[in-house]
Amino acid sequence: MENEEKIQILQLTYAGVLADAVLQMGREGVLKKITQQKKKEQLLTGKMNAERFGITKPEEVFIRLSEIFNCASWEIISEPGGFSAEAKACKLCGFAKKIGAQMPCNLYCLAPMEGMVKGLDDNLNFIVRETLWDGQKCKIEVKGNHDSR
Repeated sequence: MENEEKIQILQLTYAGVLADAVLQMGREGVLKKITQQKKKEQLLTGKMNAERFGITKPEEVFIRLSEIFNCASWEIISEPGGFSAEAKACKLCGFAKKIGAQMPCNLYCLAPMEGMVKGLDDNLNFIVRETLWDGQKCKIEVKGNHDSR
């Protein structure tokens, strides 16, 4: 088996394990509480996590995580005062829906990305406009505080 094939299997397995964890936490009634706790942790450790992944610019959060986890492929779109990131497919979201889990987006995707973005520049707003959980795409806007709506 080639390394590329091994990596793809590991990426799919990882997304499946995360979806299963959300299913189990949802069944136990602790998903909301854990999601809130983890968001606080991600905001505190975001700078360190970005450094660990070699990320130095907010746009790289989306690009680097796509390269490593291959869960969602983000497109970066320059906009006045910042940028938006869009993804039209997500393995984790798809797996979670298939097994009847609750929304995994905040716990495993949005909070970690927001933590890293704000860890790089705490003056940025991380605005979730749409998710694949209940929309046609994930769309995140990253803009300076003066540009938020």
